[in-house]
Amino acid sequence: MGFYGLLDLPVWQLVLIALALTHITIVSTTVYLHRHSAHNAVDLHPALAHFFRFWLWLTTATVTKEWTAIHRKHHATCETEDDPHSPVIKGIRKVLFEGAELYAEAATEETCARYGQRTPEDWIERNLYTPRSTWGVILMAAIDLALFGVHGIWIWAIQMMWIPVWAAGVVNGIGHYWGYRNYECADNARNIFPIGILIGGEELHNNHHTFPNSPKLSRRWWELDIGWAWIRLFQLFGLARPKSINPIAHQIPGKHEVDLETVQAIANARFQVLRQYHRQVLFPVLRQHRERLSGEGRQLYNRARKLLTREASLIAPEERERLDNLLRDNAAIRTIYEKSHELQLIWQRRAGLRPQDRMQALLEWCRQAEQSGIRYLEEFAAQLRSYSLRPA
Repeated sequence: MGFYGLLDLPVWQLVLIALALTHITIVSTTVYLHRHSAHNAVDLHPALAHFFRFWLWLTTATVTKEWTAIHRKHHATCETEDDPHSPVIKGIRKVLFEGAELYAEAATEETCARYGQRTPEDWIERNLYTPRSTWGVILMAAIDLALFGVHGIWIWAIQMMWIPVWAAGVVNGIGHYWGYRNYECADNARNIFPIGILIGGEELHNNHHTFPNSPKLSRRWWELDIGWAWIRLFQLFGLARPKSINPIAHQIPGKHEVDLETVQAIANARFQVLRQYHRQVLFPVLRQHRERLSGEGRQLYNRARKLLTREASLIAPEERERLDNLLRDNAAIRTIYEKSHELQLIWQRRAGLRPQDRMQALLEWCRQAEQSGIRYLEEFAAQLRSYSLRPA
């Protein structure tokens, strides 16, 4: 076998092999554990699902039920004391550097029983993958040493650290701490980077928390979700069946009547609607008022732009005071800010209102917007009327 293993490859080839092996682990995590098991966003052929399960046993000692349960609990309790790994609660250093330890602490019988439904419970899971989860990484070490000799040590080390560092640390830590937001979802999730390759598309974390049941994590034309590319490739060979990507909502030119379908379509596409409201109403009005100012006054409006679009529950007390001062001094901006929250209230309370009541609330919102005297708000109200569940 020799000092350099059965293959005896040059270092540059070993580096490529190490990257390929870790990429398989990332694909297994994002496609199988995350999108398939935790969120049921994509159906996988049993053979492909079992390959991913076996590979994760070899390279991470991950138990499907535990990972799935912890992730579902994260979504159910996000940014609260019960969240298993929120940097908002536990601090960024804790989650970034001790993400794997937080997973281990959260893998309790209670969590698995409550959130771990619809995960594998076949013979091999009960007798090998779950009770002997460490056997896999030991076997992987033996394989690496046999194939790559002494280089197998660092290749195995990279394989073992890839998920704890990138997934447990970076996604769960930085993904709720730093980055950009396409949508103002109710938690602090952020897109770390628009090109999702190193972590299989999990970099687009704000997109995922906004649409958790979508198998596709990219939302803008310049965002890349490599995990979605793999799903489409598997689909080509009949190994995967992705479920709904986009909410059911259409805009029909010439439609002016608010009906029950209008309300449901807007609720389905609520995050897109809110984003459109910011771009088509809030920002133009803010820009008009900013252009009348100079110096420090203009800088105040630049800072206010972020506060006016931020999810209300994420605004810090000192920022809230600054925002309240701005709204108190400007009636037009106060109006469009209040109308934004009134619109959100219609879909946030939709479970507690009868369909007819929701429709009447939207009709009243449109009527008030059209009588506001603010051109951008009037035009947006007309746009809302055009929504429907079915295309023209």
